[in-house]
Amino acid sequence: MKIDAPPPRRLTVSEVSSPIGRIEVILDEAGILRGLDFGSGLPRIRQRMARLYPGPSLETGAAPPRVSEALGGYFEGDPDALARLDCATAGTRFQEQVWTALCDIPGGATRSYLDIAIQVGAPRAVRAVGLANGANPVALLIPCHRVVGRSGALTGYAGGLDRKAWLLAHEEASSGPDTRARRQSSTVISQ
Repeated sequence: MKIDAPPPRRLTVSEVSSPIGRIEVILDEAGILRGLDFGSGLPRIRQRMARLYPGPSLETGAAPPRVSEALGGYFEGDPDALARLDCATAGTRFQEQVWTALCDIPGGATRSYLDIAIQVGAPRAVRAVGLANGANPVALLIPCHRVVGRSGALTGYAGGLDRKAWLLAHEEASSGPDTRARRQSSTVISQ
């Protein structure tokens, strides 16, 4: 769940295994997730953390069991597993609006960048939505992988399009038939 939290005094980076590669997680001293990205030693997430939180340096540590268990649960097919984790994002007002809209997309469903722009009340800001989507510091928790091109084509995912396709297929398989119907109807929104 996305929460408001004061700036961190300390950040710890950990790696967690997943079926689609290593995941780097960054938590503050209160155990709030501040960053999550695919890869190992990724400069992208580390640079983002330095920009968002210029004070604390990153220390290496083990991921708390609740983080590993939530991620494991998600990859084992529990669509609600990630909801057990708190995250803080420190984005701009517009980014926060976009990220809130992304959290409204059910697992197994997709929306286009235009759909999100309309939802946040800025239908001409499709590119700005794309930039906000790409600046998401906590992949999976804020499901930026559920945003696709207007035609339904997979586009722009920092974790790679193969991972995006895998995540969407995984979520669709883990969701019920009512979510699959929403996924099919979501592509109609932008047509």
